[in-house]
Amino acid sequence: MLTHTTFPQAILHIDGDAFFASCEVAKDPSLRGKPVVTGRERGIVSSMSYEAKALGVSRAMKLHMVKKMFPSVIILPSDYETYSLYSRRMYAIVRRYTLAVEEYSIDECFADLTGMRRPNKMSYEEMAIRLKDDLDGELGISFSIGLSVNKVMAKVGSKWKKPSGLTIIPGRDIHLYLAQLPLIKIWGIGSQTAAYLNKLGLKTALDFAGQSPAWVAEKLSKPFQEIYRELNGDFVYPLVLGDKHDYASISKTKTFTPPSRDRAFIFAQLAKNVENACIKLRRHDLHARQFAFFLKTQEFRHYGLEIKLSQPISTPSEILGIIRERLSEVYRPNVLYRATGIVLMELTHGDVQTIDLFGKYKEITRVNKIYEAIDALSVKYGKHTIFLGSSLKAVTEKAHAGSRGQVSERRNHLFKGETARKRLGIPFMGKVV
Repeated sequence: MLTHTTFPQAILHIDGDAFFASCEVAKDPSLRGKPVVTGRERGIVSSMSYEAKALGVSRAMKLHMVKKMFPSVIILPSDYETYSLYSRRMYAIVRRYTLAVEEYSIDECFADLTGMRRPNKMSYEEMAIRLKDDLDGELGISFSIGLSVNKVMAKVGSKWKKPSGLTIIPGRDIHLYLAQLPLIKIWGIGSQTAAYLNKLGLKTALDFAGQSPAWVAEKLSKPFQEIYRELNGDFVYPLVLGDKHDYASISKTKTFTPPSRDRAFIFAQLAKNVENACIKLRRHDLHARQFAFFLKTQEFRHYGLEIKLSQPISTPSEILGIIRERLSEVYRPNVLYRATGIVLMELTHGDVQTIDLFGKYKEITRVNKIYEAIDALSVKYGKHTIFLGSSLKAVTEKAHAGSRGQVSERRNHLFKGETARKRLGIPFMGKVV
């Protein structure tokens, strides 16, 4: 039995195995044991079951190549609504053991079990085991879990055995795991930093952790110094609790098929990108001071512009006015385009003060009140209940034609009271005969 001193902090990392594909299998048990891939609507692999991975399917692989090389693979459209519902249920199960949960992404989270042995009447090890059983059994999806003294080492644990692994790394045993761990496998260390450390003679995570603090401070910047400390058992990264409201940037992209040369259609897709990005801005009380928009060609080349705004904004009108004026600098009539995108940058919180030149502040206030009303209607009746005329083609026309236009069963079979824009928080389970 692990002792209390083994875990001065007890941090879990919970990671859903092949999450999107696993949700599809959980919905339809007849898919269990079969090679399943999601991403039909994008034309590339978004997620794949471990059976598909064993065949040689990899993420972002083009689906026409998957069909040619692996004809037994079952290709499905992504059902993000249902994946989100499974994600929420995952978080709810974890919160039975502790309310200190960081919702890191749709398929993974951190949980701080420190101090919960007495309330839960079990050891940290027992909590990890029981939690994994609850997640696997209730959701029909396997999860890999790591338990250790901080976030970096918990992440090492969850990746150690996949799929369906449970790895417990007490502080006294950290060195045993780091000795077997390549630098590139450390959370937060990318290929460039790993290559740099390799050139300095370091090969494993233990090599890195074994350096002196002075050496690390001389060779590396603060983020890597913090990783170094966590590899040595320190608790540096606190959990980020509650809903996330801070973003360095917000981006929205949309792929469509067949590719198009139609300028009006392409501008409509950009307009919808902008509307979606601004909806997220307003939801988190943010304003953008800069943005970039781009077009992606059928050959996967990106062409775009980066624009500095004269005034921080959270509504789409000014952004779309600039894009309309400058689209010709990016768009070429004889080129086929397959995607558009927008990135909002230099984000700030709260009310934006402005010098009221030519009644600008009054106009901004009026527009903001309009969007407050639009956002309220969207909450009640669903997203894009009201949208800009610029987005008409993108909102009312299908983004994909042919087999790639196939939508998930959840969208095809609505429950009573649901609409195309507003649905209940219930996944559609099983096949319709």
